[in-house]
Amino acid sequence: MVEVLAARQKQVLEKGRDSYALECGKASTAGAVSQRACVFCGSRVVLYPIADALHLIHGPIGCAAYTWDIRGSMSSGPELHRLSFSTDLSENEVIYGGEKKLYAALTELITEYKPKAAFVYCTCIIGLIGDDVDAVCARAGREQGIQIIAVHSEGFKGTKKDGYRAACEAAFRLTGKDNDTPVSRFSINILGEFNLAGETWLIRDYYKRMGVEVACCLTGDGRVADIGRAHRARLNVVQCSGSMTSLAKMMKDSYGIPFIRVSYFGIEDMTRALYDVAEFFGDEEILRRTRDFVRAEVGSLLPGLSEYRKDLEGKKAAVYVGGSFKAFSLVKALRHLGMETVVVGSQTGAPEDYEYLKEITNEGAIICDDTNPLELSGFILEKGADLLIGGVKERPIAYKMGIAFCDHNHERKEALAGYAGMLNFAKEVHCSVTSPVWRYSPARIKAAEERGGALP
Repeated sequence: MVEVLAARQKQVLEKGRDSYALECGKASTAGAVSQRACVFCGSRVVLYPIADALHLIHGPIGCAAYTWDIRGSMSSGPELHRLSFSTDLSENEVIYGGEKKLYAALTELITEYKPKAAFVYCTCIIGLIGDDVDAVCARAGREQGIQIIAVHSEGFKGTKKDGYRAACEAAFRLTGKDNDTPVSRFSINILGEFNLAGETWLIRDYYKRMGVEVACCLTGDGRVADIGRAHRARLNVVQCSGSMTSLAKMMKDSYGIPFIRVSYFGIEDMTRALYDVAEFFGDEEILRRTRDFVRAEVGSLLPGLSEYRKDLEGKKAAVYVGGSFKAFSLVKALRHLGMETVVVGSQTGAPEDYEYLKEITNEGAIICDDTNPLELSGFILEKGADLLIGGVKERPIAYKMGIAFCDHNHERKEALAGYAGMLNFAKEVHCSVTSPVWRYSPARIKAAEERGGALP
């Protein structure tokens, strides 16, 4: 078994060997080099896809390393979200305060770009020097005639999950503005879908074929005006539960909108997401359309998957992603390809999430919360994984371990959601896992020898 830091002993377990409940929701252990991001990162991940809003980072220029190509969130219109603006605080502002610079930046940017709203992200240094960001936003908002919202996302306040909550509080302030634009009685909001590689458009089309209107998507291909009427939808459908459940609860408390949790990854969860919405409305025509649509999509998908499965049967995978709901879907999707998940974990999972991961994985699977590169690489070699699914920070780990990699994070440019995304996923996994290059990896050769076997 891989050595785990003493403070993290209860954040890692092996199914069938360990009987304790996995600990989670803790601050990252000092020195562990956690793969988690900071509060500020969590907030910008959620809010940035609102394409007609201004996104201004109030802090040093280093926090603004978030530019055009680093995120796959697409827009069908304005692309103001693809630009990265910063107040670029220097030593002078750290000593004397940055409020004047923030006000000047807001005035200049709003005059130049004419956004529908603006978000000001507070970074660590703002929490230390005590700028009254709310007051500056209120003043500039009155003068410019738009809503300017301070996002209290100082990085030292907690983890990425706390950033999600700060983003939800900011986004909630945009709701409840439009009581006039017509909204269908079969209407939903999609929360926690970020239009990576155009996935929001794909999912919107699915619901449209069912006869369901998507009133607003928060925040993929998002628009300030759509968020303003989101309070009039009949149901909130939460795709990324880690990031947007807080907003769903706020909208339930304030507007009485119920919510369900779904996932759009893999055959089982995509299908369940459609049926859950259809069953919520209980309309016979919507139910019929949903059944016909699912039958046609799955029927055309399975033959293609079976071809990839021939080569992937019996292969092993490791999964480490931000949200636990995505981990559930990936375990199931890999099973459709004949692959076993031997390592699985997330950055933001809850106790009940890890209990469910225990249920859907096989004996011997390692389940971990907030892991780090040393642990993860050790688990990969110990379990003989052939594939790692993660984000940009996990990619170097996979390649150093000499195994295939599938990017399932915000930087990807390939749609992996929906039925079409499942086929893309299978193709990518197959292409990477079956590459002959991995048989020459020193790390894998050594690990195979230690297990008493050899690479195929």
